[in-house]
Amino acid sequence: MENKFKSLMSGAFPVVLAGCVLAAGIGGYFWLFGGSSQESQAEEEASAPAVIQEEPQPAQTIPPETEEASAQEEIPASMPEEPVTVEVPVVAEAPQPVVQPLEGEVVTAFSVDELLYSPTMDDWRIHDGVDIAAQEGDSVVSASAGTVLSVTEDALLGTTVVIDHGDGVEATYASLQEGPMVTAGESVSAGQIIGTAGTTAASEAAQGPHLHFSVTKDGDTMDPNEFLSQ
Repeated sequence: MENKFKSLMSGAFPVVLAGCVLAAGIGGYFWLFGGSSQESQAEEEASAPAVIQEEPQPAQTIPPETEEASAQEEIPASMPEEPVTVEVPVVAEAPQPVVQPLEGEVVTAFSVDELLYSPTMDDWRIHDGVDIAAQEGDSVVSASAGTVLSVTEDALLGTTVVIDHGDGVEATYASLQEGPMVTAGESVSAGQIIGTAGTTAASEAAQGPHLHFSVTKDGDTMDPNEFLSQ
């Protein structure tokens, strides 16, 4: 038996031993080189930059513009302008002062509804003004502000000045001394001297020096007292 074992070991053992050595060598080779290769590949993958894949975005759909929207874009909207109301303060005009053209006694009153006797004409007639007695040379003033319309020599009334006092009112100042102190077109103020009482009127012989003062409104005869009382 012992001889058989020795005979077996002497014949098969070397083959078995050689196979074991070969297997060990192959395993060590793969362990040595195969592991390094895997580690290197792992390191390379770890160091490589990550590639991020972008997810596809859904396409945006732009709705078509309507004709109304296009018109609104072409024509800019504008706010309607509101009218600006400016309030202008109402300033009442101061009334024009009115003064007596001459202080004195009324020798012939105003009368258009009743006939009066005229010593100068020796008849009965209406009287469209007032005659105010004066001393020769007494100052006659403008009853109100206005513009001189005319300076004339009247055969009946004598030296006469007519003044436009505005608002359709005209006043006649007659029986003045020659050479009055105003001229046609001149502006005068209330109380300004326009001449002096004289003896140029035809009625001077009967009445003496005086001022004949008459007024019209829009061409119609007006009571001088009504005008002077304003």
